[in-house]
Amino acid sequence: MSAGKYVILYLVTLAVFLVLDFIWLGLVARNFYRSQLGDLMRKKPVWSVAFGFYALFILGLLIFVLTPAIKSGSWTTALLTGGLFGLFTYATYDLTNLATLRNWPLPMVVVDLVWGVVLSGAVSLISFLVYDRLLSGGSPG
Repeated sequence: MSAGKYVILYLVTLAVFLVLDFIWLGLVARNFYRSQLGDLMRKKPVWSVAFGFYALFILGLLIFVLTPAIKSGSWTTALLTGGLFGLFTYATYDLTNLATLRNWPLPMVVVDLVWGVVLSGAVSLISFLVYDRLLSGGSPG
């Protein structure tokens, strides 16, 4: 894959991730997270830190999920390894907090882990399909 295609795939993956995560965090689960975190939650996010996370997370998806899925030509690889990547990365955050922070809410851990799997799997699948349809000229494997 050319460097130009990597850049396009990165931007597509970032856009898909941002749209889905903003819908989840801003609309669907906003009240849930507020009820679980209370005063720990900032009134407004520190966007520079948030976008740093997004930039690194998408790079991880590109390296560990999408490149192998594209090489294998398998949308199922994108979906399954994307979901696993989400599980492992979100578990790192949530389980560390559960282990080290007093009163870290278990319901939030469960919901956040499920969201990590769904989000990463969906983003990986959509990004794979966009690549396959628009950048490689083929059909999904």
